Amino acid sequence: MLLLQRFDQSLLGRAEKPALEFERPGAPRLTFTFGDFEARSNRLAALLRQRGLQRGDRLAFFLQNRPEVVDLWLAGVKLGLVLVPVNVLYRERELKHILTDSAPTAVVTSQDMAAFIPVGTEIWDVDALTAEAAALPAERVAEHCDLDTPLSLIYTSGTTGASKGAVLTQRNFASNGETLARDWKFTSEDRYLATLPLFHVHGLANGLHIWLFSGCHMRLTERFEHAKAAEWFEDYRPTVFFGVPAMYIRLLELPPPQARAIGSRLRLAVSGSAPLPAEVHEKFRQLYGSVILERYGMTETLMNIGNPYDGERRPGTVGLPLAHVAVRICDEAGKDVADGTTGEVWVKGPNVCAGYWRRPEATAAAWCDGWFRTGDIGVRAADGYITLQGRRSDLIISGGFNIYPREIEELLLEQPGVREATVVGNPDPVRGEVPVAYLVVDSATFDETAVNARLRTQLASFKQPRAFVRVDAIPRTALGKVQKHLLPRFTAGS
Repeated sequence: MLLLQRFDQSLLGRAEKPALEFERPGAPRLTFTFGDFEARSNRLAALLRQRGLQRGDRLAFFLQNRPEVVDLWLAGVKLGLVLVPVNVLYRERELKHILTDSAPTAVVTSQDMAAFIPVGTEIWDVDALTAEAAALPAERVAEHCDLDTPLSLIYTSGTTGASKGAVLTQRNFASNGETLARDWKFTSEDRYLATLPLFHVHGLANGLHIWLFSGCHMRLTERFEHAKAAEWFEDYRPTVFFGVPAMYIRLLELPPPQARAIGSRLRLAVSGSAPLPAEVHEKFRQLYGSVILERYGMTETLMNIGNPYDGERRPGTVGLPLAHVAVRICDEAGKDVADGTTGEVWVKGPNVCAGYWRRPEATAAAWCDGWFRTGDIGVRAADGYITLQGRRSDLIISGGFNIYPREIEELLLEQPGVREATVVGNPDPVRGEVPVAYLVVDSATFDETAVNARLRTQLASFKQPRAFVRVDAIPRTALGKVQKHLLPRFTAGS
C-alpha cells in the first residue's frame, strides 16, 4: 500500500476524530482533527505548487515542533517533494553545509529563527505561508508517487565530520511505520505524548508515522522540558511515550507515588537514539512499574532491532531484529562471526535508505552486496538478543544527538593560539556522553573565553566542548594517528 493510501485511513477514514493537541508556551492549547490536517495539507500543497515546486524538488524546514510541520510533511508526501528537516540547534557552519549540499528551493522557518539561515538562502516564513494557504481551496492536490519515490533527505555526519544526506524513500517510511505500529500494538485508542523533535527520525519516522497509521491521539509539545513533564503526564495521561535516555534519567526525579500513577497508565515507554544504561532501565521499572522497550535505529535505516513488546525486554541490549530487517554480525572481511563474538552490525531490508545524496563513493563504501554496514559494533547472544558495544568510528552520542569529533576539531584548529586539537566523549550521568577537547596551545595568544564564544556562534549547543584540557602534546602513532586512549583522564573539576 502506498504511503498516502496508508495515511488516508486516518486523514479520510477518521476525518472527524480528534487527532492532535498542541502545547504552546504562554498560549491557548490548539486542537485538530485528522480531517483538519487533510484540508490544511491540501491547501499548503496547492500553494507550494503555485510557487513552482514539482515532484523531486527539495524543500527544507528549520522549525521547532508545531502543527505546521505536520502540514509540510503531508503536503510533501502528496506532491512527491523531498523534504529536508534541519536540526533547530544547528548554527552557521552546519546550516551552510546542509543547505548548500541539498540546494533546496527554500527553507521554511519562523521569524525568531530566520536570522540563523545563511545569507542568500530563500526563506519562507511559516506563519505567512500558512496564512496564504488558508485562502485556497481544500480539495486534494497530489502527484502520482510510488514506494520508491524519495521523500526526505536527512543529514547524518560521517566519521570524517562531513555531513551526508541519507535519501529516504516512501517505502522506507512505510515499512518502518507498519512494523512498529503492528509490533508495538498501537490502536486508535492510544494517547501518545510527543516531545521528541520532528526534525529527527525518532520523532518523525516513528512517532509521526505511527500516529497517522494507527489513528491514535497525540499531544505535541514544542520540546521536552523536564520541569513540565510531570504536569504533562498527569494532565494528558498518555499510554505511550517515546524518549531518549536523558529524558528517562530526568523522569527518575519524580516522587514515587506520582511515578507509580503515571506508570500505571503507560503501556509503552520506548527509548532510543543513544544507549540506555541498564541501571536506568532497572530504576525506571522499580519507580514506574513500567519496563522500557529499548530499540536501535539509524538515520540511514530507520529502525533495525528492538526488544519485544511481548517477551523479555533485556536491560543493556537492543533486542532482536525487527520483522522486516535482516541482521548480520560480521568481521572485517565481511564474514559472519559466531554468536558471542564481537563484529560490525550489517542490515538489509526495505527500511534501508537509497544511498547518500550526491555521494557515490560514500554510498559504495557503506554497502556490500546489498547489505548496509552500520559502523556499529555489536555481539549477538545465543538466543538472538543483540548488544551494541560502541562505534567503529569515534562517534559521541550526547542526549540522543550524534557528535563527530572531527567537525569540532577542525573549527578549534581555526582559532588563534590552538596548535593541535582532539575531541573525545566523556561519560556524563544525564546525557550519556559530552565532548571534551584536548588542546596544545600557545599560551600567549590562546584566549579560552573568546574561543568558547566563537564556538557558540558556529556549533549547536550539544556540540560545545564541556571542557578544554591543555596538554603538552597529543599522543600519536608513527603515522600521525591520534591515540585517544593515551590521553590523560578528564574528571570534572580537574
